[in-house]
Amino acid sequence: MIQMFHVSKTYPNKITALTDINLEIPPGDFVFLSGPSGSGKSTLLKILFGIEKPTSGEVIIHGMRITHPRFKKIYQLRRMIGFISPDFRLLRDRTVWENVALALEVVGCPPQEIKRKVGEILSRVGLQERGRDSVLSLSAGEQQRVIIARALVNQPLLILADEPTGILDTRMKEEVMGLLLDFHQNGTTILLATRDRDLIQKFPYQVIPLQEGRRMDEKIEEGVKEEG
Repeated sequence: MIQMFHVSKTYPNKITALTDINLEIPPGDFVFLSGPSGSGKSTLLKILFGIEKPTSGEVIIHGMRITHPRFKKIYQLRRMIGFISPDFRLLRDRTVWENVALALEVVGCPPQEIKRKVGEILSRVGLQERGRDSVLSLSAGEQQRVIIARALVNQPLLILADEPTGILDTRMKEEVMGLLLDFHQNGTTILLATRDRDLIQKFPYQVIPLQEGRRMDEKIEEGVKEEG
């Protein structure tokens, strides 16, 4: 369960990224976060992952009140989340395999399990033949697939995806969405931020629209209530 109560975020330069955001996402749901650049999508995901703190409001993930001043379980929180983000760059001096394996090494995964899991996820993203290659030798689309593989290799309970298909061609978009849907069908909660309206319209999932840091569907609901 993901819950946000009256969450706002204003940066030191006085730019407000989020204003009074409320949301509740039950376990196992697939939800799209839509909106143009600058609408607050990335900030919202970073708050959920614990790398940004809201200026005000409360955030609860799987029963953990991550905005509590004494919250100390950030390591536990991040073990249960796969974060696909363009801000999380690949290690340029490592191979494809090493970049993906790192996500398992930092949580103490045994070597044999690392070998199995990395092999499986690279195969699922179509990079099984590129494991020994430097990430610098990959195309932009291939690098994005490595980022996705790294986020999913630990089989997280929650996937936060920030424009995961943004630079991929049509075929790879379908493959990446297929991969995310596989995880969703196995009970993983997914919150996917995208500007791609065509992508959203292909799937019958809830959409939370953001604009200038505000939920636009709440405004629509308020307008309907006033008319009634």
